[in-house]
Amino acid sequence: MVKEVEIVCPPGQHEDETVIKELASASLKIPVKKINGVKIVKRSIDARGRRVVYRMQVQVFVDEPYQADHYTIKYPDVSNAKPVIIVGAGPAGLFAALQCIESGLKPIIIERGKDVKQRRRDLANINKQGLVNTESNYCFGEGGAGTYSDGKLYTRSTKRGNVNQVLKAFVAHGADEDILVDARPHIGTNKLPQIITAMRETILNAGGEVHFNKKVTSLLVSFGKINGVELESGEKIEAKAVILATGHSARDIFEMLHRQNILIEAKPFALGVRIEHPQEIIDRAQYHCDSRGPYLPPSYYSLVEQVDSRGVFSFCMCPGGIIAPCSTDVDEIVVNGWSPSKRNNPYANSGTVVQINLQDVQGSDADPFKMLRFQQQVEQAAFRAGGGKLVAPAQRMVDFFEGRLSADLPQNSYLPGTKSVQLNEVLPGWISERLRKAMPVFGKKMKGYYTNEAILVGVESRTSSPVKIPRDKETLQHPQIAGLYPCGEGAGYAGGIISAAIDGINCALAAAKTL
Repeated sequence: MVKEVEIVCPPGQHEDETVIKELASASLKIPVKKINGVKIVKRSIDARGRRVVYRMQVQVFVDEPYQADHYTIKYPDVSNAKPVIIVGAGPAGLFAALQCIESGLKPIIIERGKDVKQRRRDLANINKQGLVNTESNYCFGEGGAGTYSDGKLYTRSTKRGNVNQVLKAFVAHGADEDILVDARPHIGTNKLPQIITAMRETILNAGGEVHFNKKVTSLLVSFGKINGVELESGEKIEAKAVILATGHSARDIFEMLHRQNILIEAKPFALGVRIEHPQEIIDRAQYHCDSRGPYLPPSYYSLVEQVDSRGVFSFCMCPGGIIAPCSTDVDEIVVNGWSPSKRNNPYANSGTVVQINLQDVQGSDADPFKMLRFQQQVEQAAFRAGGGKLVAPAQRMVDFFEGRLSADLPQNSYLPGTKSVQLNEVLPGWISERLRKAMPVFGKKMKGYYTNEAILVGVESRTSSPVKIPRDKETLQHPQIAGLYPCGEGAGYAGGIISAAIDGINCALAAAKTL
């Protein structure tokens, strides 16, 4: 029989099968010799007490052979099947393509940027020279924003679809099996490119198509039905279903839809800064010890506070991470964060942002671009404050709270460089003031957080799309255009790799039902 138990063990023993068997036998009150194998189902770190422990749900194979899991997925040949055009090769687009194949449809992915390998040169130019390629950067290209900005797989979107289906697909394409059991799964920017490449090969081997450096400039629509897309080159590709999975930074897609009188809407989002601490400060606070030792990973945190009736919260926290320049245009500063798989850099960073509602921004709520323009204005102000070449405006934390220009800035992970400025002159006053009030409050929640060793780097502004592309709740199609499926973060229906992937799967299933 197979039984499931919870066991608790100290760091250093959580991967020792002998120890796990002994703890399982004690819990079940059976001899160890009766246990033929154990399988970890879920694993998390519990640092609530003075002693940090691992908590694990474990399947125990008692008096029966141990059965290992297999994650190979067999995909049918869809070379001659009905086509579905997928605009964008981020997680929403890739998982939509995989689901199309499983549903017997032929995916045709159209990606404005380059493949993962070719993107690297453009990212190097961004980091070393401050030069932005507007078609190939941290946001645009194969794998989307997640490929080179972390690969965190933690999500609260468990009701939107099958999270395990997504995780198992990652494992089938080369991800470590640990992502299936860890409470906060993470792949790492150093490993994601190979996994994304393997997904592309799966799509191609099944008869799908993937086209890079191709930009959609128009949707082909007649009598309220989608017929395909037109590319910047003038080429037309026909299909009765188009999944629009272009990500939260493809502003030209919003302009294209508006130009074609296809309904889009302004949407709330959040904006603020990225805050970086020495990782050891976060470890001491969370693990209650001077050193985490070799058996605990760099610690994360999650902070939220209501300030003047508005949420201020940490976002996309990166233990052992790096702050990255994620601009998609030449005259803006946008920062994000990522971590390698080992999370072994000396800094921890997190977006810390304020929720922005429609009424906070001047202009009519009927104007679909009012939130996008606000976002652009703040990003351009940050660029001007930095002085060019993607140098980012920055300030020490206590200096920011006290309204004092930092005499110098701490060493940090942002490669293009930082410039000491008064961030309250970059951010709108009502955002700056709420961030300022939140800092010491967060410091009371987490010892050591409120310190001048921490640096605030501006601006964190791409938390989610400032524009929403509406769709029917049942069919997932645009209310005006049959066969058009707005999808993922860019359409306003996801917020991270897993939720975007789930939405891609759901849109592909909806398209399959219609076709």
